[in-house]
Amino acid sequence: MTVTYDYTGKSVLVTGGTRGIGAGIARAFHEAGAHVAVCARNPAPGGEFRFVQADVRVPEDVERLVAGFDRLDVVVNNAGGSPYAPLEGTSPRLHARVIELNLTAPLLVAQHAYPLLAAARGAIVMIGSASGTRPSPGTSAYGAAKAGLHHLARCLAAEWAPDVRVNTVVVGLAATESAAGHYGEHGDGRLGAAIPAGRLATPADVAQACLWLAAPGYVTGAEVRVDGGGEIPYWRHLAAEVGRAPGSS
Repeated sequence: MTVTYDYTGKSVLVTGGTRGIGAGIARAFHEAGAHVAVCARNPAPGGEFRFVQADVRVPEDVERLVAGFDRLDVVVNNAGGSPYAPLEGTSPRLHARVIELNLTAPLLVAQHAYPLLAAARGAIVMIGSASGTRPSPGTSAYGAAKAGLHHLARCLAAEWAPDVRVNTVVVGLAATESAAGHYGEHGDGRLGAAIPAGRLATPADVAQACLWLAAPGYVTGAEVRVDGGGEIPYWRHLAAEVGRAPGSS
């Protein structure tokens, strides 16, 4: 069964929408008939949507960004990310900037967009991460910020109901153009084998969840996991090896 959505006449903003998961989300809303705008610090070549240059960590940029809309039905807070940055020996400013991007910025965007969203009885979709639900060594600030983002969404869902619905898509390991930088040579095969679904999530997988959560309905304050069933713990592989060992029982 194929599920289709009609966003004809709706206005949608996707932060960080010029590449990766954000671009996939923007494309899905565009194909569903929406007027889509994306923002990022730098434009991507050959962009197919209205682009607004903005750093969502900067309040003045966010204010200018939202002021460019007469109507706003959906905001997808997708901008985020982090370099690999173990806590020891790294700059405190780096970790502060990671938290600003992944937690403070979505709060600012939501705050400024609220009047327009309330007028349209619209929706916010936060793009969360499995890193906010389990330890994420090497990206501790990122994981902590995403955990905060998940909680922020639940708080806003309660604070702004019934005018604005707020939900979160919790993304697991994902295949994007930056995946090689994060996962190296294991980006396709070995990491896919660590997921029950047998592969990494794609931007299209995440976009489908966003289309559903942004559509008018009852669901708010929810966290929808798009992680292919999670990550198989390493002890499963060890147990399998023991089970195949000669003389094991």
